Amino acid sequence: MTRAIMFMGTGSDVGKSLIVAGLARAFANRGLRVQPFKPQNMSNNAAVTADGGEIGRAQALQARAARVPTSVHMNPILLKPETTTGAQVIVQGKRHASMTAREYFRSRMNYMGACLESFHEIAALTDVVLVEGAGSPGEINLRDGDLANMGFAEAADLPAILIGDIHRGGVIASIAGTFDILPQTDRVRLKAFLINKFHGDPELFSEGRHFLETRTGTPCVGIVPHFEAARSLPAEDAVALEDALASHQNGMRISVLRLPRIANFDDLDPLRLEPGVTLTFVQPGEAIPGDNRLVIIPGSKSTVSDLAALRKEGWDIDLLAHVRRGGLVLGLCGGYQMLGKTISDPQGLEGAPGSTAGLGLLNVDTTLLPDKTLTRVTGTHVPSGAAIDGYEIHLGNTAGADCARPFALLEGRPDGAVSASGQVMGSYLHGCFGSDEFRAKFLTSLGVQASELRFEETIERVLDGLGAHLEANLDLDLILSLAKEV
Repeated sequence: MTRAIMFMGTGSDVGKSLIVAGLARAFANRGLRVQPFKPQNMSNNAAVTADGGEIGRAQALQARAARVPTSVHMNPILLKPETTTGAQVIVQGKRHASMTAREYFRSRMNYMGACLESFHEIAALTDVVLVEGAGSPGEINLRDGDLANMGFAEAADLPAILIGDIHRGGVIASIAGTFDILPQTDRVRLKAFLINKFHGDPELFSEGRHFLETRTGTPCVGIVPHFEAARSLPAEDAVALEDALASHQNGMRISVLRLPRIANFDDLDPLRLEPGVTLTFVQPGEAIPGDNRLVIIPGSKSTVSDLAALRKEGWDIDLLAHVRRGGLVLGLCGGYQMLGKTISDPQGLEGAPGSTAGLGLLNVDTTLLPDKTLTRVTGTHVPSGAAIDGYEIHLGNTAGADCARPFALLEGRPDGAVSASGQVMGSYLHGCFGSDEFRAKFLTSLGVQASELRFEETIERVLDGLGAHLEANLDLDLILSLAKEV
């Protein structure tokens, strides 16, 4: 028997993804087969799946928590913003189209079939499906044609639990208000609620809990205290970077450029955890600090427009000064493409067809092509000889004289480029800093004493802690009893 239940939020960033990840680990520890599912996601943080597609990073983390292989069916519709009004539409792991928000809004019900097909594929493999909504079901202006929340819950006939975030304040109003504004046909799907990110003594919220249970007519499945260790887990939403603080204040400074369409920024998480590193995100309107040892240009969902934004900020001038001072630059994926001499887009994949001048810090040229590379790879970092692994997820090919000095050899083929001076490096390899041997040797080459951090072990330890945290603070038996057979 397979049971399923959906988790919705009173808003974005209330902790839906982490609640589902923690429950996946907690239920897996009970011996249940668990699968995560999110019908529609919007994120430029993507993961390459075991079956050769891409899904949102949060669903990949949830699959890891459940101890199951990733699948394109865990997130059948992934929207990857390319402009302020448009996104690339990924359907069951593959690039389908680029659409404006209005075009997608008008046609989104065409994708309900794919969502339901993937849901049933997932349900056939497991005991429990934990379904995550997106944003809030309270956005009733988006209800017609909805794939993300109540529209999907109705199509799959699922019950739901509403998550409220007490840390941001107004949790009583947000939970009660969500129940109140939903039409009755949707409201009856909300079978319970939970309070997330609580600080202090939960008993102080007993009156608020009683009010909400009485007002909504549903039980509270628990109050979850703030789980500080979750900061070590990958964040999905770039909103988390808006107020990003330096990791450790006394380490060697590494700066990351906060591009408008930054993608796969969890590449930097292992560096953020290193005590010898001060990792900072340079926000728009700020200059690149002059005391950097290394500047990283991260991945981008829209390389050409992000390169234009980089120039608008004056960061191109800062980078040239940084290199003249002897500093190092590393470009990852889209950042690697920006470092070259030209970026050609003959088919207009990112806008009008044409060619754009790159930063000229690497003697390479990039041509954007429609076929997307999606693969997990292992290999060797050429300068240090260290083992390295990660994944590739990009459009385009890059070639040129500096490719004769590859950044890595991945399963026998060269990847990336290094300048003749050795100061400027580029690679298509995402996730490489999770490789402990490579990270240690790379930091040593920068003059940093690497720690004994075992990144993958740290993630597992935090997921175990999160699962135990939810086991202790939520009524998991009640949650299971509310789930519906599918």
